[in-house]
Amino acid sequence: MSRRALIVIDVQNEYVTGNLPIEYPDVNESLANIGLAIDAANAHGVPVVVVQNFAPSTSPLFARGSAAAELHDVVANRPRAHYVEKSMPSAFTGTDLAGWLAAREIDTIVVAGYMTHNCDDSTVKHAVHAGLSVEFLSDATGAVPYENRAGRASAEEIHRVFSVVMQSRFAAVLTTAEWIAALDTGAAPVRENIFTSNQKARAGAAAR
Repeated sequence: MSRRALIVIDVQNEYVTGNLPIEYPDVNESLANIGLAIDAANAHGVPVVVVQNFAPSTSPLFARGSAAAELHDVVANRPRAHYVEKSMPSAFTGTDLAGWLAAREIDTIVVAGYMTHNCDDSTVKHAVHAGLSVEFLSDATGAVPYENRAGRASAEEIHRVFSVVMQSRFAAVLTTAEWIAALDTGAAPVRENIFTSNQKARAGAAAR
């Protein structure tokens, strides 16, 4: 059996009522699923780690001391085993997270929270490089759209593509309901790899 910890990343008002509203999946859906995941983790003895991001007080996002930087009630009002404050995308960088997990012999982290393509992705890859297994709750996370000199991508495109890439190598991607069922049954989540993911895509393209 895996020894898991649920890492709930940056579920802060900035993503709900602030300057960086999550667009896909719908933020109310992801918030509800984050709450379900925390409740299930607590019920199954899976420690919950809450991560909160802060920027300087002059920043347009996550300004320390602002209401937008505060934890959303769905996280703030639920029990947790550990709290991590960060200022970089990865929840491991400049924090005690790695040591805290190692001291408890945790070998698998479960990532929920925001954003799919930034702090979630950075934390997932940091964990894999450190030798941990990862599970990613795709409907308890979310993305925003971007446009810059490199191009434009919708929130749905970003979330979908990052989820597909994670499943190809870095994490087992599950819905919250699938993850809770795995906790109940002890079933191992489906993991895939780069080769089979590419083979499926090539076979599908050829069939069309």
